[in-house]
Amino acid sequence: MKKIIVAIVSLFALSTIAIGCRETKTTEEKVEDSIEEVGEELEEGVEEVEDEIDDATDDSQ
Repeated sequence: MKKIIVAIVSLFALSTIAIGCRETKTTEEKVEDSIEEVGEELEEGVEEVEDEIDDATDDSQ
């Protein structure tokens, strides 16, 4: 019985340590990620507009 309790306590301690060591992002990193996402979305939007323009010019010819 004592071995089981020691094993459970050990697993709990190990899991607590593993969860406590998670990497957290700084505010600067979060801002950089947001800027990158906006840039990617802008690029996709520009590509869509270009495709629409190409389609419209192809249809008019």
